[in-house]
Amino acid sequence: MIVDARSLMREQASLFTDDDAPLALDEYQQFTARTDKNGKPGIEGLGFVLLGLFGEVGSLLSALKKKQRDKESFSSYHDEVIEELGDALWYFANASLRAGMDLSDIAERARLSLADWTYRGKAGATTFVDLQQHDIPFAQLAPGEQVEASLLALAGRVGVLLSHWSSGQIHDNGDQLSADLVEIFRALLIAADDAQVSLDTAARQNVVKTFGRWPEKRTWDGHFDSDFPEYERLPRIMRVEFIERTHGAHQQVVMRYNGVNLGSPLTDNRQEADDYRYHDVFHLAFAGILGWSPTLRALLRIKRKSDPAIDENEDGARANIIEEGISTWIFNHGLRHDAFKHVKSLDYALLKAVRELVTGYEVAQRPLWQWEHAILEGFRIFRELREHRNGIVTIDLNQRTINFETMQ
Repeated sequence: MIVDARSLMREQASLFTDDDAPLALDEYQQFTARTDKNGKPGIEGLGFVLLGLFGEVGSLLSALKKKQRDKESFSSYHDEVIEELGDALWYFANASLRAGMDLSDIAERARLSLADWTYRGKAGATTFVDLQQHDIPFAQLAPGEQVEASLLALAGRVGVLLSHWSSGQIHDNGDQLSADLVEIFRALLIAADDAQVSLDTAARQNVVKTFGRWPEKRTWDGHFDSDFPEYERLPRIMRVEFIERTHGAHQQVVMRYNGVNLGSPLTDNRQEADDYRYHDVFHLAFAGILGWSPTLRALLRIKRKSDPAIDENEDGARANIIEEGISTWIFNHGLRHDAFKHVKSLDYALLKAVRELVTGYEVAQRPLWQWEHAILEGFRIFRELREHRNGIVTIDLNQRTINFETMQ
């Protein structure tokens, strides 16, 4: 994961200058400014950032609670703590920036602030690696009473800062704000040491997560089938007709390409009608925007059989089932939100779940912003089909687009 993180960070123009250099504290802090979506500048927007910090620390406590409750069955404990700690670092670094304090200065003040704790890092730390110069392995997290106490202490420190903020004590008192931030950072470092978590890893993975959702520059990788014979490639442009017909008491939708029906006529397959019969539009959206659709490949009979491993694993039944599952799941989720009619950004939890479903498959390379775009565009065309009851859907894999037009 760290290798991928470095690769991704170097693609974001001039953010990180050395591929092998440890992640610098102030460098990471400037990264939070460049990826900040808060519309309010400086101290004016600090309240929102502090709420985010409090929420992420709460998520850390929630992960610990689940570990204690579910024991070994909570196998994602390590990854969840790393992710939540990275999110907490982002909010803390951004809050400090808004307060006019460099993260490296806060780290030094935290080291010197109290004598009753064991600081294991370097004096004058400038990187996250400098903060944790000890022999504790980071491969396994250490649950237990000590970790619980340190995380509760961290939550308490964040709570004190929120209390000071809400009561107005620090609006015009920079000394109080800086003191609170120093104590939070010290508590955060203690918690990371006690839990045996690498702050450098947490910060790097947070960069990957953030750029995967909100890149500074949107770039598209090549097609998965570019090196295969033309007859095994997805058509770069497809115009597909969706035709609704009445069959007895049911409405059916036929999908037709080049005058040939694709698959069988579809119904909603449930007692209460919900227009699921149009859900193949999501397979087209995945193909057009992500360049991926095992389901569409099966319908078109263009599996990549020249490579048996690709044919079996990337274009096989399991990949097909996963895509159908994703389509059904996002369809049901979208209907609960008016088919995302007024939505411009999807919930991170939804996108994270999709990414986990495709882990191990070629499409896992696609960043979350591309998945978000594909899903929202799929729903845009679905709403058109639902309104007109039929139409022509065109996908262009080279342009990464999907469009709708009415049938004459």
